[in-house]
Amino acid sequence: MNRRETDLIVIGGGAVGENVADRASQGGLDTVIVEAELVGGECSYWACIPSKALLRSPQALSAARAVPGAAEAVTGELDLAKVLERRDAFTSNWSDEGQVRWLESAGIDLVRGHGRLSGEREVTVTDAEGRVTVLTARHAVAVATGSVARMPSIPGLAEAGAWSSRDATSVEQVPVSLAIIGGGVVAAEMATAFAALGSEVTVIARHGLLGGMEPFAGERVAAALRDRGVTVRTDTTTERVSRDERGVTVHTSAGAITAAEVLVATGRTAATEDLGLESVGLEAGGHLEVDDTMLVRGFDWLYAVGDVNGRALLTHQGKYQARAAGDVIAARARGERVRDETWGAHVATADHYAVPQVVFTDPEVAAVGLTEAQARERGVHARTVDFDPGQVAGASLLREGYEGLARMIVDEDRRTLVGATFVGPDVAELLHAATTAIVGEIPIERLWHAVPSFPTVSEIWLRLLEAYGRPS
Repeated sequence: MNRRETDLIVIGGGAVGENVADRASQGGLDTVIVEAELVGGECSYWACIPSKALLRSPQALSAARAVPGAAEAVTGELDLAKVLERRDAFTSNWSDEGQVRWLESAGIDLVRGHGRLSGEREVTVTDAEGRVTVLTARHAVAVATGSVARMPSIPGLAEAGAWSSRDATSVEQVPVSLAIIGGGVVAAEMATAFAALGSEVTVIARHGLLGGMEPFAGERVAAALRDRGVTVRTDTTTERVSRDERGVTVHTSAGAITAAEVLVATGRTAATEDLGLESVGLEAGGHLEVDDTMLVRGFDWLYAVGDVNGRALLTHQGKYQARAAGDVIAARARGERVRDETWGAHVATADHYAVPQVVFTDPEVAAVGLTEAQARERGVHARTVDFDPGQVAGASLLREGYEGLARMIVDEDRRTLVGATFVGPDVAELLHAATTAIVGEIPIERLWHAVPSFPTVSEIWLRLLEAYGRPS
């Protein structure tokens, strides 16, 4: 057994853990990352990056076919082998050598193996060969273990060899047909991807698609999927699953669906099941509740950052939390004042007010802040303004028959934006302007002076403001 002491131990070497470690290291702390799989984590190898790589090729082809002149030049179909080859390149063929080199260049040490809390400021790491290393932190331990796909307790699901999102994004052979259980972001994106790659896709959603967003977002994505030949069954319950020589049969409240494979995309849960939380008086299996500095409530040394705290299960939001956490851990270690007031340097205030998210379907969905329903639930005196981006010159130049919808939610008492949602081709790049307006609490009167360039899709902002009405 090896023993070692350091300033900060980070359990989990994904994007979030890397950012915690990097900020603390830049703050002068000796830092060790513990990682059981690949440095770079879920996003780099099984989620954000490979899924977007699978989606991009068909989206580019679709965009070209929507522009006369370019459409006539497109004479072939997708090259599936090249699509998968490009995906593999973006995952570095599931090798983390590059990320390990980055850790070394940043002065961050790596201990490979499964890390478990084994006492106050102590982590016990067991590697693949059974060797044990006990790490002790002088200042803090940060848990950044992320989340894992949730597998619902549907009879026969495990026995049928159901796919998780990892199986879908790392697929080597595209199945002839695919049933997808779930209606969230993963379900919608993978339905888009596999339909474009040639699978016959069926989506089975207990409610509608993209719950938690504006209802029109899920409705428009569902309509677009149906237009591409996807069967979308909403308000449908999965009752049991079985596999035989024909494939996998999903028995639902609306009848049975048989497909070559079945993907379960019913959400994610915090990866805390085998983390040793009981050794410090916490329960395993759920997310870790934290304050805005990411400090676990009831502790002065234990932090939880990213998906594991359940605040906002998005890579960019986890990295935002990580920057705050790394800085605050270093500041506290140096005995400096912590700026933990709202929008301070050491807090993740945006988690409460301005979480941006893009769904890379076709059309794309981009949203930040509150929906109309959420604003009213919070007691906001809200006004909703909608506009069709297809009426903007930049959108019509982008492609023929541009269809979409843009919505902004205005707090009438403060005269500031509290939410925005865009649906349409390439709307992802509109989102940061909305995020900036919400975080900066820019008054509507001042937004009139943020003039969008012509002819760009960003002119949607001018049209939304015109629909709202110019202040006197």
